[in-house]
Amino acid sequence: MTHALSRRDLDFLLYEWLDVEALTGRERFAEHSRETFDAVLDLTADLADKYFIPHNRLADANEPRMLPDGTVEMIPEVKEAMDAYAESGLIAGTFDQAIGGMQLPTVVARASMAWLQASNAGTAAYPFLTVANAALIAEYGTPEQIETFVAPMLEGRWFGTMCLSEPQAGSSLADITTRAERQDDGTYRVVGSKMWISGGEQELSENIVHLVLAKTPGGRPGVHSISLFIVPKYLPSGDGVGERNDITLTGLNHKMGNRGTTNTALAIGDGTHRPDGQPGAVGYLVGEEHRGLSYMFHMMNEARIGVGFLATSLGYVGYLKAVDYARGRAQGRALGAKDPSSPQVPIIEHADVRRMLLAQKAYVEGGLALGLYCSKLVDDQVTATTGDVAGDVGLLLDVLTPIAKSWPSQWCLKANDLAIQVHGGYGYTRDYDVEQHYRDNRLNPIHEGTHGVQGMDLLGRKVIMQGGRGLALLAERIAATVAAARDAGGDAVRYADQLEAAWQRIVEVTAALWADGDATVALANSSVYLEAFGHVVVAWIWLEQLVAVGGRAGDFYDGKRMAARYFYAHELPQVGPWIDLLASKDTTTVEMNPNWF
Repeated sequence: MTHALSRRDLDFLLYEWLDVEALTGRERFAEHSRETFDAVLDLTADLADKYFIPHNRLADANEPRMLPDGTVEMIPEVKEAMDAYAESGLIAGTFDQAIGGMQLPTVVARASMAWLQASNAGTAAYPFLTVANAALIAEYGTPEQIETFVAPMLEGRWFGTMCLSEPQAGSSLADITTRAERQDDGTYRVVGSKMWISGGEQELSENIVHLVLAKTPGGRPGVHSISLFIVPKYLPSGDGVGERNDITLTGLNHKMGNRGTTNTALAIGDGTHRPDGQPGAVGYLVGEEHRGLSYMFHMMNEARIGVGFLATSLGYVGYLKAVDYARGRAQGRALGAKDPSSPQVPIIEHADVRRMLLAQKAYVEGGLALGLYCSKLVDDQVTATTGDVAGDVGLLLDVLTPIAKSWPSQWCLKANDLAIQVHGGYGYTRDYDVEQHYRDNRLNPIHEGTHGVQGMDLLGRKVIMQGGRGLALLAERIAATVAAARDAGGDAVRYADQLEAAWQRIVEVTAALWADGDATVALANSSVYLEAFGHVVVAWIWLEQLVAVGGRAGDFYDGKRMAARYFYAHELPQVGPWIDLLASKDTTTVEMNPNWF
């Protein structure tokens, strides 16, 4: 059986590159050690092998079904996996001990979740969303809300969702129409509809904690009137659940991938289940009115990095399966073979197959390293000794988040495409898993903000906020890597020169795009900017890995060297034409008349 991820690669990234073991010297993580980190990864791998991998294809072939009574039926293996995961206690990993958590570093917890995502993307979505939901309430909720809603989620008894999108609004949250009215008892009555809500209905948990964006009276137009509410499926009662709240499943969306996750349309306050006989679903305000979107971004940013991990994980498992197939599949003969009757060779001996495998390796190992780097920034921010340091780390993370979400969603999907190609005609049949991994991964360029949204966020906000402070912080880190690479010598010196030149062009084109202050022109090709910026960032991450490899000998390290070489020879040179296009300030897309299509 092919493992979902490479434990050897994880060990290298966590311990030889990021030195995660050193985090145990910080007060928050003082009770942990390399042994506890390894135990978490070992436990996760065991759960994956026993409970997640075995039903991955079964869940894809038997997606959840809405029954006439409005409940959802799914294969029993999903609940078995969720019960096992809840029993493991891993869902509480990163949370404070005071509320039942383990205070595990985020970088370790995300490595653990990535293993599950690679093993079974559909089933892993339920704890993934629950952790993000609980983290938001733990950050902004009242002590009573934390005790009522977070505690049972950390125990794995209740699951959570995020309810942003609506049928008519999509990503344009300013146009949501769900509304909430304050009641005399301090609760709110929420009325509206939500669409594309993953995990929005299921029978896996005792309760579902929905985090719902809704507009409340008195705010300024658009997003400034949005507040955030906890709207549970069942109202809490004592240590358990009580009356059914007025939130109803109206349909399931049938996706090309991630079919094991229910994706729902929900009616909120439609009168189907009226608590107390009053109209509207009962909601509990999180934080202050009209600040809902800023709170939800806490969960969205966590989810965006998590989507990047999901994309990487699916690309990674497809890559591992492609390598195994290429080693075992005999076809053709070596170039230059004189005897046509000589034995066929494994296809991994063919240069073009190696090209495809090397590209996959560069994408998925680069994506995994990027995600773990960003996750360690979260740990650095949480344990920062001063507010200024925490602010700088947070700003750097803000700049990298659109890349951490979108780059793997594009290029690790490309890895899945190449994995199918390596399998040849078998690749697009359901006899092999690689076609499912591609379908599962194709959702990620859309999940949690499309490439277009991430490109506008990066170029329109992140690189220019605070006078470009975040861009400058990233420049400092890249410069430090370039210096270390030059000290290392060898090929790293040449790569350092390439990276420095590409980064300088990114800085220059960023300034040029905003020189006239014309947002329409500056953002016309923001997706191209995202691609160029992302490739330069991942080139930096690969140079970081190469410096960490140093002079170590062995197949693993030689593979790292070749993947870095591939990225600098085949991938980084693509950035030049992209930047040329950006520098031209081309407005073809702006000037195209919609009537001409």
